Amino acid sequence: MEKIKTLSILGPTASGKTALAVEMALRLGGQVISCDSMQLYREMDIGTAKVTEEEARGIAHHLIGVKEPEEEFSAAEYADMARDAIREISRQGDLPVICGGTGLYHDSIMKISGFEQYASDEKLRRELYDYAAVNGNEALHGMLREIDPQAAEGIHPNNVKRVVRAIEIFRVSGITKTELDALQISGETPYEDTMVILEFCDRSLLYSRTDRRVELMMEQGLEDEVRNLFERHPDISRTAMQAIGYKEFIPYFRGEISLETVTENIKLATRHYVKRQLIWFRRYKDAIRIYPDRDGAVRPVSEIADELQALL
Repeated sequence: MEKIKTLSILGPTASGKTALAVEMALRLGGQVISCDSMQLYREMDIGTAKVTEEEARGIAHHLIGVKEPEEEFSAAEYADMARDAIREISRQGDLPVICGGTGLYHDSIMKISGFEQYASDEKLRRELYDYAAVNGNEALHGMLREIDPQAAEGIHPNNVKRVVRAIEIFRVSGITKTELDALQISGETPYEDTMVILEFCDRSLLYSRTDRRVELMMEQGLEDEVRNLFERHPDISRTAMQAIGYKEFIPYFRGEISLETVTENIKLATRHYVKRQLIWFRRYKDAIRIYPDRDGAVRPVSEIADELQALL
């Protein structure tokens, strides 16, 4: 079976992924699939830096604003939606261009290895241990049997640690332990993906870009967006509440900190997130690495695209 060709443009926040993805889609005849865990949510536009109509330049974008803020969302669910989008774009004769900074979501499309390591929720784990302590090991094992009978068959009820882990994997990722084991063994992917990672020669330049992005978001009305979001959606999901630029407003709305402190907290959280992204992307040893900056400034997107197109 012939594999579907895809182009992935990944990188940290404010590295210029969106502009490059749009430029390459224009040049190569493609459509963009967002690989961002928070752009999936509606009404979270400014804080997640969703592509604007002007920035899209007529290129179709997928998996943006497809979920309500109350809805929980997993990497496994994202993978299903992204694979559907890839198939449809390819069927139309276009190139699927995957663009974003959520490495786990990209892995969920292309490969399943690493899922068990990252599918974790300490709060849920404690709740499951507490459930076993109150209701007994057999009751916890019965919970696993309903979710994944095959895994339950191979794990003794008294092996509470393994039972908890199997339930945790399913609750977090949407994939059963049995399915996960089978996928890890197969290791197959239906895609021939060219992965491009944007890095910066000057890390301080990248951080200054993230700081400026936060300032622009505040100027664009991020405070009102977050306030309206919380008012309209009091039952906002735990997944959506992980978004940087939203949870930092909670103490401000309580009158505990100033708006200036909110801004600085968002900047700090963004820089920490960028560091985690860079660490994640180091795992991709076969990726093409492009450096958007030169001599302390970011190069024009057309120049970066010329370099990438020559490499392709």
